[in-house]
Amino acid sequence: MSKHLTVDDQKRAAAEAALEYVKPNMRLGLGTGSTAEHFVRALAPRVKAGLKVTTVATSERTAALARELGIAVGNLDDVRHLDMTVDGADEIGPNLVLIKGGGGALLREKIVAAASDRMIVIADAAKVVDTLGRFPLPVEIVPFAHLVTMERVADAAARAGCGQNLMRLRGGEAHPFKTDSGNYIADCSADAIPDPERLARMLEGIPGVVDHGLFLGLATAALVGTANGVSVIEPPRRE
Repeated sequence: MSKHLTVDDQKRAAAEAALEYVKPNMRLGLGTGSTAEHFVRALAPRVKAGLKVTTVATSERTAALARELGIAVGNLDDVRHLDMTVDGADEIGPNLVLIKGGGGALLREKIVAAASDRMIVIADAAKVVDTLGRFPLPVEIVPFAHLVTMERVADAAARAGCGQNLMRLRGGEAHPFKTDSGNYIADCSADAIPDPERLARMLEGIPGVVDHGLFLGLATAALVGTANGVSVIEPPRRE
């Protein structure tokens, strides 16, 4: 009888499976969040044993963890181009469309992923969904006139056909959460996002929106920890 895997076990299994994709002298992006931290912890013994990699972190938190574990962390402006990024996701939809940003690092995560040849997503089974949107969509916005920007985000969600468009400033007005770049996060409870590409285009056209947690066309594979091991999800091949 197989051992029951907890959610954390599934995350760890996915993270450890991602090590198989890491090759010597790779330029590697390190993601943010609980699953990505499992990957950093799994990578550290390999580095200590002599594996040479150049890394760039997607958040100050990940950079601090990596350095604490003996992994040198560089600057993307110096490295410029990465072979691969390994990161988690809050939701994984059909064709590897993602919602990310639950940890508040979506802007840096997207910059790093876009600078990478490949993005390997690691997650537990609960993150795989048929339609994005049950997890509130994080939208990074500038502090100036943030209430106006949030109203426009809600309007865009409604016009994009989302199931709902409830907005919440992360941390609240009294103590708003601030990203590593000094911005706010507005979480949009959309319930369902039937057309992520349309919503992404609409959000990108709103002044005050820095970026959003829809990661489209960036992930090249997902390693998903399940009760029965790790499954690999890849996007359909284009003819």
